[in-house]
Amino acid sequence: MASNQNPISAIDMLTSALRSNIIPNQEYLLQGSVIDSSAEVLHNRLRGLCDAAETGPETFHDHEMCFSLKASSPGGTPQQQQSFLLRVRRALDHPEYPWQLRYLGQPELGEKNQPTVLRSCIDIACTPNVVEFLSELGCRIEFEYVLKGYLFRKGRMKVTMSKIFRMGQAKSPDSLEAMTGSYLVELSLLAPSGQDAVADEIKVFAEQLRPLVHLEKIDYRRLQSYP
Repeated sequence: MASNQNPISAIDMLTSALRSNIIPNQEYLLQGSVIDSSAEVLHNRLRGLCDAAETGPETFHDHEMCFSLKASSPGGTPQQQQSFLLRVRRALDHPEYPWQLRYLGQPELGEKNQPTVLRSCIDIACTPNVVEFLSELGCRIEFEYVLKGYLFRKGRMKVTMSKIFRMGQAKSPDSLEAMTGSYLVELSLLAPSGQDAVADEIKVFAEQLRPLVHLEKIDYRRLQSYP
């Protein structure tokens, strides 16, 4: 017997899920760095504290590209244009994996007593032609780099130790040059809107990694003001 109800579209379902706060679209984040000579000690500490201590962390070898799209309100001047940033990442060590398109909102530092940075975050699995698609939309590639490192998990939390490499003039992932003598360390957690209590959970775990690495809220506005 046919139903008289109208079919629910994917957009309707997504909108309903967002309003119900069941989609993890908020990222709580702390960042720091550790020099290469101390990376092994931190690696061992994380292996002992995180899940799957016996098997060890996951490894990754990714190529990431950052695209920008200028958007302005009607009547706005070029100086008032807002730039939306989109990141495309592919796994070089697993070419069979889907590519990833990620939107990251502006970081919110909040009050001084807020434990972490908070930003909107949406991840979408996509096909390799996403780069061509973004170019046709008018997006411009700003920079690209290669990351190699380790991924640890502790419940819902994720810790990454990433070595960042600059790509050579040939723009080949095989011609790499380390950008710094340290690893970028990021502690993050994705959760639906309104679950700010998880920030305290992140802060507690970050304290367990001291003094090997100091994970903090990074003020990107201050970094942009440097000459």
